[in-house]
Amino acid sequence: MSKAPSPAEAERERRLADALRANLRKRKAKVREAKAEIPAKE
Repeated sequence: MSKAPSPAEAERERRLADALRANLRKRKAKVREAKAEIPAKE
């Protein structure tokens, strides 16, 4: 698969990457929220 991806495939990959980044941001925010609620025991 050395040929360039078709425009449809490139668009799908771009949307997938955007969705993954958004998902990661949401997960990180959720973790930060959980940490704020439960003080770390150190």
